[in-house]
Amino acid sequence: MIRTDACIVGAGPGGVATALRLSYLGIPCVLIDRSAFPRDKVCGDAISGKVTTLLNRLDPAILQRFNGKAIQSDVWGIKFVAPNRKELAIPFKPNYVRDAKSAPGYVSRRLDFDHFLIEEVRRRDNIHLVLETDIQQYERTASGWLVSDKDGQFQVETKMLIVADGAFSAFSRKIAGLEKDPKHHASAVRAYFSNVGQLDQDNFIELHFIQSITPGYFWIFPLPNGMANVGLGMRSDILNRRKLNLRKALSELIEQHPALRERFQNATLAGPVKGYGLPLGSKSRPLSGGHYMLVGDAGHLVDPLTGEGIGNAFYSGFIAAEQLEQCLARNDFSASFLKAYDRRVSRVLGSEMRLSYRLQKMLMYPFLVNALANLISSNRRVLEVLSGMYNDFALREQLARPVFWIKMLFKR
Repeated sequence: MIRTDACIVGAGPGGVATALRLSYLGIPCVLIDRSAFPRDKVCGDAISGKVTTLLNRLDPAILQRFNGKAIQSDVWGIKFVAPNRKELAIPFKPNYVRDAKSAPGYVSRRLDFDHFLIEEVRRRDNIHLVLETDIQQYERTASGWLVSDKDGQFQVETKMLIVADGAFSAFSRKIAGLEKDPKHHASAVRAYFSNVGQLDQDNFIELHFIQSITPGYFWIFPLPNGMANVGLGMRSDILNRRKLNLRKALSELIEQHPALRERFQNATLAGPVKGYGLPLGSKSRPLSGGHYMLVGDAGHLVDPLTGEGIGNAFYSGFIAAEQLEQCLARNDFSASFLKAYDRRVSRVLGSEMRLSYRLQKMLMYPFLVNALANLISSNRRVLEVLSGMYNDFALREQLARPVFWIKMLFKR
């Protein structure tokens, strides 16, 4: 029996972010995962600037060690390709100069990135890391939670349970009550390819909005050593209604789409095509209760537009750690006191995800996407403004308002 103030179930980015933030706050914790590391995790592999910002804020040495690894591609922008094949290449930083130490984003295989994070956990003496242990039982106690493996041979008694075990979290579904809602959930498939043609020299990630898969999108994310993460995603309710097989659709696009066929003619599939689910943050949900908080995908915090979840998992993990510090100071782990966690997550991430959901719905109409692409591509002023949206939420918020486009596109 291990007794602790903080037990974190799940050692992906959200769980590790929580553990590291607690460690630097001087709060010991137990961090548990069912896997051995390194282990693969099906994902788009994109790491946003949220992650680098938070790691640098926590300890610049962590980010320095990450940049010293050869496990990531530095990403400097995003390329949108409309159904009419019009391309919009938008840098994340206007007038940027490439410097690996200041890249605004990365792409790194989760096999490598998560292993790097586990190695950072191992540097911290006040994090008790327990791997290859599958927590399957949760029992509410007078002072918190008792968690156990299937046979009850491993047990942890904790004042605060932090659930960070991903999109298929049993606790999230069965105890916290976060049921899957197809309108606020996406399905995706991912594959690794080598030797994809015409990758951007500055590693811009690519989102292709193709007529046959609207309102989903096809992506190409560049990885080190000539590899690329290639995938296809769509909202689950639409996918079910259309009875679309994503694996088949991915293969057909690569083999038959006029623009993609040429780029993949010399490419080689490296490993199987794998599917996964994305619980989107487009619907407000409770993230806490008596003596527990939900972090990352377990709290349905995936961005509804891009499908990116690592940055939001990091943010929610840091917020959970700082909330626990308050709980310990007040000796209050009640559901009412923990509502402060929900409010802060909503304040930091909620507005952004609601905006992403509005933009996602706008992109459901190919004619609208084509029209905007045609207008924007020839308007340097608009492209320069859009380059600032990556780091400016107020600007991104304007994108969902028709008056913004009228002013930008037609103002002389």
